[in-house]
Amino acid sequence: MNPAIPSPPASQPETRNAVLGRFLRGSLGSGVAVLARAGGALLLNKLLALYGGPGGLTLLAHFQNLMAMFTTLPNDGVHVGMVKYLAPLRAGSARFRLWLGAGIVVNAAVLALGAALLLLGRGPLAGVFQPSVGWVLLFTLGIGLLTGHAFLVSVLLAAGRLRAYVWLTVLLSGLGVVAVGGALAASWPVRWALLVYLLAQGGTVLVSLVVAGRAGLLPRLRGRISPAALRALSHFLLMALSLLLFSKAVDFVMRSVMIRYFSLAQTDLWQAVAKLSDNYTMVFSAVMGSVFYPRLAALIHQPMALRTYMRTVLLLLAPVLALGLGALFLMRHWLLPLLFEQHFAAAAPLMGPQLLGDWAKFLTWTLLFLLSARAQVGRYVAVQAGSAVLYAVLLAVLLPRFGLLGAPLAHAVRFGLLLVGTAIGFRNYWLPTSSPV
Repeated sequence: MNPAIPSPPASQPETRNAVLGRFLRGSLGSGVAVLARAGGALLLNKLLALYGGPGGLTLLAHFQNLMAMFTTLPNDGVHVGMVKYLAPLRAGSARFRLWLGAGIVVNAAVLALGAALLLLGRGPLAGVFQPSVGWVLLFTLGIGLLTGHAFLVSVLLAAGRLRAYVWLTVLLSGLGVVAVGGALAASWPVRWALLVYLLAQGGTVLVSLVVAGRAGLLPRLRGRISPAALRALSHFLLMALSLLLFSKAVDFVMRSVMIRYFSLAQTDLWQAVAKLSDNYTMVFSAVMGSVFYPRLAALIHQPMALRTYMRTVLLLLAPVLALGLGALFLMRHWLLPLLFEQHFAAAAPLMGPQLLGDWAKFLTWTLLFLLSARAQVGRYVAVQAGSAVLYAVLLAVLLPRFGLLGAPLAHAVRFGLLLVGTAIGFRNYWLPTSSPV
């Protein structure tokens, strides 16, 4: 039986006010989760800086990067696909169970592959932590538990259970900080304190299991695995892989190029601006991933409602983002020293093009969510690859001519061109003239 999503009966699209109300209520709720994550990150940094000894913050960053290497494919691949395919379905239905089972199988395969890679290459991957076999096994257990939690959260989001997502995120952030604080207070080595941090976060899977079970979102599986569902979810793994190759890898190479062109002190100025951008990008991504994308996926087979939703959200985001980023630009001269140190005020000239590029980036990402919702893997990978190549060319041209300013200029031009391209490519989804094809 092919588990493709059936097209639901046509329904009247929501009014613009109803769409706005739904989106804003969801955004406010998601904001609590974002604040919890941001607050937890700040406290964690402070703990490691004060009590982690020399290199404590570096070890934290390296550990979090190691975690990301093993969770990107499930979180940005399998779970995105789960939200898309589960969102239109009734919990407990035959198709719902097929997608749920397929998600478990694909996640298990990804985790098994990751565990094997870590065991075989624990020196190159985690050598800084002096990992014993026991340390590696506990790390693998923590990644498995954390992935299980994220899987259950994706099921909750697909069902529109945003409140549960918010409080589970608050719990996740709080447990991680408390665990690290307790381990450091007991004078544990940092490498073990960080492992406790991962295991504490992974322990939230027990709570998420209870929450999802009580919501009726964990029906009994009948042992049947759908090959079509496995193939469909595997396509989302390709999207996540392209994100690793054409986004995170490109950022790493770019930083190496910046260090080669400029001194470490000069590169720090750009890094401060990029770090500020990362902070509010995290907020935007969390809101859109938990509020916008699940609703978009649920409407993918309702063309008129989908177009109304896309238009309304875009018309809301464009001015709101412009106002928010414009406020940051006006405050740049005191904001940079406040968040970092006094000498980072010299990075203020870089803020303009960075903020302009971020405005275009956020709107571009909003449109590109359509590719994920429609499972258009080829186009998604092509856009990611094209974006990476464009960025590399712009950096090669602009860095020698404009110096440090060339980096945010390349960022602005890159996403300005991408916004124009995606706006034209998806015009049927936001222009008021015709229905999407």
